[in-house]
Amino acid sequence: MARNAPPLIPLGYGKYVRADRVFALVPLEGAERGDRRRTLVHVEGIEAPVVASRSEGAIARDVARALGPDPPGGRGAGLPGQEALF
Repeated sequence: MARNAPPLIPLGYGKYVRADRVFALVPLEGAERGDRRRTLVHVEGIEAPVVASRSEGAIARDVARALGPDPPGGRGAGLPGQEALF
């Protein structure tokens, strides 16, 4: 039986990455942040980080939704024994 690939996560302005390949999000601050530059997205298999125009929080929520069901209790509720990240 074929396994479906995880959904693509939008980074803004036509950029998408696979949800299961995202391993780090780095918000840009100060002079680094500017026109269409809000977050660096580190993706497995891509040497340089991808510049996203969406916030790290928005991208992280999309990744979490794509990789698993919403836990009971909604946002902020986690799996037993796991620390909440957001």
